[in-house]
Amino acid sequence: MKIAVLSDIHGNKVALQEITADIEKWNPDQVVVNGDVINRGPNNKFCWEFVKEKERTAGWQLVRGNHEDYVLYSADPTAPQSGPQFEIRAFSEWTFGHIKPYIYQLAALPDRYAVPAPDGSYMLITHGTMKGNRVGIYPESTEEEIRARVSPGPAMFVTAHTHRVHKWQIDQTQVVNIGSAGLPFDGNWHPSYGRFTWTAEQGWQSEVRRIPYDRDQAIQNLKTSGFIDEAGPFAKLILAEYRLAKGMIAPWAKAGYEKKFFDEELSLAEAIDRYLAEVGLTAIATW
Repeated sequence: MKIAVLSDIHGNKVALQEITADIEKWNPDQVVVNGDVINRGPNNKFCWEFVKEKERTAGWQLVRGNHEDYVLYSADPTAPQSGPQFEIRAFSEWTFGHIKPYIYQLAALPDRYAVPAPDGSYMLITHGTMKGNRVGIYPESTEEEIRARVSPGPAMFVTAHTHRVHKWQIDQTQVVNIGSAGLPFDGNWHPSYGRFTWTAEQGWQSEVRRIPYDRDQAIQNLKTSGFIDEAGPFAKLILAEYRLAKGMIAPWAKAGYEKKFFDEELSLAEAIDRYLAEVGLTAIATW
């Protein structure tokens, strides 16, 4: 039995196409998309239609991620339509504008997917952990933290969300973070996906593959899609994420600039520009 799992595409159609080609050469029995197909990237409509077509024609299974939830929130009539809470959702609002016809498909996505093996063991696939799709597992997570987030532990627990590849053995559970198929955050710009196999002789086995792709074209798509010019001040941080293969939004918040924005000390654009200047990345975040 062969299962391919990809996650965190984030509207990167160039990476999605390359990873799909590699998956199809491997010819798995099942493909699972483990959340965050859309948002935080340029080609959201293309990527959503692509995976839905694969669902229809090739039996791909789709799981909801936190970024599907963010875009769903934009469809909530009670969501703020102005002010700081609205401004900070700018790129999600931009995505919502492109994906709006498919909002009910997003809402129908399950939170997890299980693959049983003939011996009664199973693989559980979820975007984050059992604690929610925004509660991830990081390379620096402790055994106690991981145990609490995967319990009750299956034979194989597959996660993503953090965009950082890593493996752990926790009690009788293999835990695998497959990284990101569109926006890696571990300094390696090659997108990744997981290959999982089960045999009677070896049980569950895993491999995380990283695939070369045309990153320059992916970065160009940030511009040609309108993302850079239309998706709000965070577009600068996301451009830096593509160029550095490192997360930028969480460090920006941890540096205190999110608080300065909500405390109205700085506009969102000022808070981002000052952070970029502080860490010496103004040029890397400029088109």
